[in-house]
Amino acid sequence: MFNTVAASLLVPPVNLFVPTLAGLLLSRWRPVAGRTLAGFGLCALLLLALPATARSLIAALEQDLPLTAPTAYPPAAIVILGGDSSEATQDNDHVDAANRVVGPLSLERERAGAALRRRTGLPVLVTGGQLDRSGPPIAMLMARSLLEDFATPVTWIEVASVTTWENATLSAPMLRAAGIRSVYVVTQAWHMRRALLAFRHAGLIATAAPTQIDSPPTWAAWEFVPRASAWERSYYALHEWIGCAYYALRS
Repeated sequence: MFNTVAASLLVPPVNLFVPTLAGLLLSRWRPVAGRTLAGFGLCALLLLALPATARSLIAALEQDLPLTAPTAYPPAAIVILGGDSSEATQDNDHVDAANRVVGPLSLERERAGAALRRRTGLPVLVTGGQLDRSGPPIAMLMARSLLEDFATPVTWIEVASVTTWENATLSAPMLRAAGIRSVYVVTQAWHMRRALLAFRHAGLIATAAPTQIDSPPTWAAWEFVPRASAWERSYYALHEWIGCAYYALRS
C-alpha cells in the first residue's frame, strides 16, 4: 500500500503540482523565478494531459515485444500477473470475506490468460500477494475468478509477491521445480517490458502475451485537446519507464 501511494506522489503528473505550488508561493519574493517554476509545472501538466503525449509514451513501451515463442524452447506454462482488486458490490457473485474482488486490470489479464490457455492447453500460474493489509492475496482472488468465471483451472498460486520483480523471482522456483524454464507472461502491453526484465533476470525464457496492443497516436486534432484520462495513461507510462530503468540497473 505504501509503495502504491509513494509512486502516485512521486511520478508525474501528481508530482508536478509541487513545483507549480512552490512557484506560486515563491513569486511573492522572487517574481521571475517563481513564475518560471510555476509555468514549468503548468506546462508539463498540460503536456501530459494531451492524448497525443499519453499515447506516444504508451506506444513506445509496447514496441518490439517478443510476441513469438522461441522454437528451441517453447513455453510450457502461462504466468498471469496479479494487478488490482476492488470493493465488491451486491451484484458480484464471488465476494471475498474481506469484501474484495478482482479489479479491471486483473480481469483483463485473466481474460487474456484464459484465452491463451484454451489455445495452448498449458498449465497456469497466477502470482500476486496482498495489495493491502486487510485484503487477501490478489492471486487467490484471481485463481477463484479464473475457475468460476472462465472455467480455467490454476496449477500454481504464488501469494507472497508485492512487486513485479517479486512476481518473477518467487514464481521462478515453483516453475523450475516442475521442470519449466520457458513461459508466456500475461499482463497489459504497457507493463510487459518491465515484467520481461524481471522474468529474464529470474532465469526464465519469457514470451510476451499482452492483453492487447494499444494503437499509436494518429496526431489528429482531438489528440491535442487535454483530457483527464490522458493524465492516467501518462502516469502509467512514466511509472513503467522509471521502473524499466530501475530494473535494468538492478539486473
